[in-house]
Amino acid sequence: MVARRPAPRKLLLKGTSALSEAELVAILIGSGTTKTSAVELAKKVLLLSHNNLNELARLGVKDLMKIKGIGEAKAITIVAALELGRRRKAQDLDEKPKISSSQDAFNLYRAI
Repeated sequence: MVARRPAPRKLLLKGTSALSEAELVAILIGSGTTKTSAVELAKKVLLLSHNNLNELARLGVKDLMKIKGIGEAKAITIVAALELGRRRKAQDLDEKPKISSSQDAFNLYRAI
């Protein structure tokens, strides 16, 4: 039997920064298959994009569905979440920060 849903509990106990990218994607996936955990599926998703989140964001639903265990609903969830992230980043870019000191510049680039 495959272990179920440790990532959401870890997020609640330790916060988002304590989770790996695979664990975060596993939360989006929700559940694995009878033979593969959600985290293992998430690792396959990340491997498809060479562990590059920008590359992952360029993949479509059909690309993700090539992974056994990732159906249309799971693929749509991943694509939608990454699109929300892209839109959030675009909104941040629309709000031009005022840089009047080296500390302002440090804070700006630290967040990237």
